[in-house]
Amino acid sequence: MIERVRNLITGTQAVLFDFDGPICRLFAGHSASEVTQHLRAWLDTHGGPGIIDPAWKSDDPHALLREVDRTHPDRALIEGLEEELTREELRATSQAYPTPYVDRLIQTWSATGVGLAVTTNNSPLAVEQYLSRRRLSHCFSGGIHGRTQKVHHLKPDPDCLHRALDSLRASPSAALMIGDTAADLEAARAAGVAFLGYGRDPRREDRLRMAGADLVVDSLGPVLDLVWDSAAQA
Repeated sequence: MIERVRNLITGTQAVLFDFDGPICRLFAGHSASEVTQHLRAWLDTHGGPGIIDPAWKSDDPHALLREVDRTHPDRALIEGLEEELTREELRATSQAYPTPYVDRLIQTWSATGVGLAVTTNNSPLAVEQYLSRRRLSHCFSGGIHGRTQKVHHLKPDPDCLHRALDSLRASPSAALMIGDTAADLEAARAAGVAFLGYGRDPRREDRLRMAGADLVVDSLGPVLDLVWDSAAQA
């Protein structure tokens, strides 16, 4: 597997990181299910009961946002819901847990001249707040490409990847995405970008493999070692 990862990252000129998962556990202290329940209560208050079908079940706040966008014509309500989700994500950053090895991986990859960008369904405001606290913002020369109020552009739509590639002036064939969901994989495939799956536990690894990911790691430590070795030999 190490050799497969080495082959995957060799010659990579741009790396696109998903945020929640590969960079941190955003909802480590402020759970996604709690956020989803809060958003459902917000919808009841601002849109009235019945906005969401009682049979619809998910603990994913992004899935809730997609569902409202799919089923409800009131753009003001959808934009208000997106803004409320952004506020919750900003709250969550104070308790977010860094993914092991990722800070050094980001710093090392950036130092080698590889262009980095964030491609995420989270709010770019939350990403910037987190990266600033970790003193990592300067490493992302390609910027942060996150959620907008055009909810239909959330991954698996490749919109944020296209924006990142344009910012980095990088060819898809020379880029790599690191993600932890099937939506990340689908977006990478749609953009023509190579994909490295990160599954922090067996359940997440299995989900990625079942979605068709060819290469999945359970730690970014070996990736850091390979990037470090490559830099030392340059």
